[in-house]
Amino acid sequence: MAISVRNFLVTTLFWVTASAVQAQTLTLDTALQNAFANNPELAAARWEIDIAEGGRQQAGLIPNPVVSWDAEDTRRDSRTTTIKLSQTLELGGKRGARVDVATRAQDAAALTLEQRRNGLRADVIDSYYAALRAQERLDLAQRSLALAERGLIVANGRVSAGKSSPVEATRAQVQLSEIRLELNRAQIGLTDAYRRLAASTGSATPDFQAVASQRESTPVLPPAALLLARLEQTAELRLAELQVLQNDASVGLEKAQRIPDLDVSIGSQYDASVRERVNVVGVSMPIPLFNRNQGNVLAASRRADQARDLRNAAELRLRTETRQALDLWQTANTEVRAFNQQILPAAQNAVDSATRGFEMGKFNFLDVLDAQRTLIAARTQYLTATAQATDAWVRIERIYGDLARF
Repeated sequence: MAISVRNFLVTTLFWVTASAVQAQTLTLDTALQNAFANNPELAAARWEIDIAEGGRQQAGLIPNPVVSWDAEDTRRDSRTTTIKLSQTLELGGKRGARVDVATRAQDAAALTLEQRRNGLRADVIDSYYAALRAQERLDLAQRSLALAERGLIVANGRVSAGKSSPVEATRAQVQLSEIRLELNRAQIGLTDAYRRLAASTGSATPDFQAVASQRESTPVLPPAALLLARLEQTAELRLAELQVLQNDASVGLEKAQRIPDLDVSIGSQYDASVRERVNVVGVSMPIPLFNRNQGNVLAASRRADQARDLRNAAELRLRTETRQALDLWQTANTEVRAFNQQILPAAQNAVDSATRGFEMGKFNFLDVLDAQRTLIAARTQYLTATAQATDAWVRIERIYGDLARF
């Protein structure tokens, strides 16, 4: 019975510990979910939908009626008073044109939110993989420190045995000190990377202790032909197209403003001198003799032309960025594969061989130092290549959104 209770407690403790470790390790999916739920900038952007809806409602309202009271003469016996109700009747389709412009603004707010969501997704991915690289940089620095400590032990052993000059031990100590400085920089960089990732998810401080490694450093990107074929579906280009339509709608509104509105009024007038009341009916309309809104029509037309040019410029820029990002991704991934398959294993073998040769007296310690520095430089270049591959991926994500939909 005592053994069963003990086994139960051990099992329970194991699962509690495993759950705690899992909770302290942040995954990419969790980071994205937290960002979409908690990022304050994205939350602020969501309000633009309701703001545009308010503008759409306001655009559809008709003008309020106006009630007025006039008095002629201040003497009671000869005073004439008039009570009048006036209503402006909009002509030329102004209300429909306003609603059209406001509707386009509402659609633009939705596309802007989608674009910001894509941007936030790209920022989180960028921060997440920067944290992964910071973790790997710290791990590589710790492995380099182990190599340097081993080299120092070997150098001190040969110096103590009288087989090497004390200069060899000094060189090993210098190498060890340099790597300790690099280890300190890697630790600071990891802390900064965690803080940046936490900020992108809407948290002031990191609530995790590590980020989970991914199966692949970067996903396989779709081919250029497929991406460019879907360029019209990107949020930025759809927004540029919508801005063209919105400016065209603004031209229609300004043209409608050229037609004057009709003011209709009805009322009652009382003349105290003769004690009579008469009905009053009035109609008024401005004469478009000088101001026919021609300046605003011209400005709106030119803004529509400008929007078309900006749309064409956006398409050209996005096509160029897509090709550049794909070329960068291809080059960087080729380098990453080369480092993983050839360069890093060869550099590690060179360090092991040089260290063994130094122990047997076949090489001097300069050969060991050179091999260690070559390995450290290769690891640094490997991290640079992975950073470039991630940067290319993030640029594509920022343009096209979630690539899992392709």
